Amino acid sequence: MKPPFVTEPLNPDHDRSAFHSGSDSLDRYFKERASQDVRRRVAGCFVAVDQDKTIAGFYTLAAASVALDALPREMAKALPRYPVVPVMLVGRLAVATTHQGKGLGSALIADAIIRTDRFGIGAFAMMVDAKDEHAAAFYQASGFTALPGQGRRLCLPIATALRLLQD
Repeated sequence: MKPPFVTEPLNPDHDRSAFHSGSDSLDRYFKERASQDVRRRVAGCFVAVDQDKTIAGFYTLAAASVALDALPREMAKALPRYPVVPVMLVGRLAVATTHQGKGLGSALIADAIIRTDRFGIGAFAMMVDAKDEHAAAFYQASGFTALPGQGRRLCLPIATALRLLQD
């Protein structure tokens, strides 16, 4: 039995025109700017497609950093005392309205974590800037921790995320 979705890098063969997540800003970004960001190497964009190659969701990844002193003490205590720590930023994540509420958003987060681990690059954590309180609650339910005094910025150490995925 084939899995319901396959996640792959965005490419010119993907038809983005029918994608609708309910967020005008995310839909506009995906349709108008995502491929430019990929081409300019500003972000990677990954899509979940079904057997018919219809896009059910997407997320972007980009290299970023966070100040060591911005991390919660428990998270930072085992890290080297560098002023900044490398992280992978999930810049955008959206699920088509027809697939919302079915766990695809969580599957995309898991894919981003696994993909980051497989890249073999130094990234201590996955970081997000949640666009609103609803998104922040979604990320917190996925194991992310809010960074003190950083608004809706949240992070999840990659090692912790990999352990959560094994459970």
